[in-house]
Amino acid sequence: MDEFENLTTRGRSGFARLPRRLPAIAVLAVAAAVLLFNAFFTVDQGYRGVHLRLGAVVGIAQPGLGIKVPFLDRVVMIRVQTNSKIYERMETYSRDQQLAELKMSVTYRLVPELVDQVYAQYGSEEGLVTRLIDRRVNELARTVFGQFNAVEAIQERSRLNRQIFESVLAAVDRPMVEIESVQVEDIAFSTAYEQSVEARMMAEVEVQRRSQELEQQRIQAQIVVTQAQGDADAKVAAARAQAEATRLAGDAEASAIRAKGEALRDNPELIALTTAENWNGVLPSTMVPGGTLPFIDVGSGRSGQ
Repeated sequence: MDEFENLTTRGRSGFARLPRRLPAIAVLAVAAAVLLFNAFFTVDQGYRGVHLRLGAVVGIAQPGLGIKVPFLDRVVMIRVQTNSKIYERMETYSRDQQLAELKMSVTYRLVPELVDQVYAQYGSEEGLVTRLIDRRVNELARTVFGQFNAVEAIQERSRLNRQIFESVLAAVDRPMVEIESVQVEDIAFSTAYEQSVEARMMAEVEVQRRSQELEQQRIQAQIVVTQAQGDADAKVAAARAQAEATRLAGDAEASAIRAKGEALRDNPELIALTTAENWNGVLPSTMVPGGTLPFIDVGSGRSGQ
């Protein structure tokens, strides 16, 4: 009976002390929850975590769930996705001292395996962009743009882009960052100058158009001259052929007459025969005094009777 009473008394005293222990238990539970919560971290895709312990880099955390020592470790997230930086209203001068405002974009990417160097040298992605990329882009864009006059900058935008990109690429020579592109998005001159440039370009276009028309006319005239020359050559050739044919015909006729004359000279009897063959049977109506009466041999006709 005494033992039962002792147990009952101790139980009552324990329950009596429990309310006084609840705050301590609650504090311990909260502390355990905080420790547990701070022991885990998550790295999203497109990022890497720089794992720090007491401020010193101890590793690079890959995407996913990670564990760290609460209150001793810290993880700094650094983006490694391709990113672009836009530069608005960058004032500069062309080679012919025309004030211009450039709008530019730079596309870059941090190398995932070297984000610890990014943190060690620049503290963050923003620190790298500000201290490295921004400085080089502002300086080199103005330098390269100053090598172009205003008209060249407008008409040769691709060459301007290429030279600025090559200059920035050479200047931002760091293994932890890759410059993918540098683009001049827009060039704005003063309104008056833009109007003068537009008028000048239109005049140049008109000059080129007129030059093309003159060249076409020259080519057309050359075609006409060539055709006329061809026609003239054809006519000359035809005339030469006709003259040659006439000459050959004359030579042939002269040769025939010459041959006939030689035949008559060598055969006098052939003259009388030719005369008789060509006589039409009519005696002359008049005779020249002392002239010879044409002789007609009719004996052969009678003998035939």
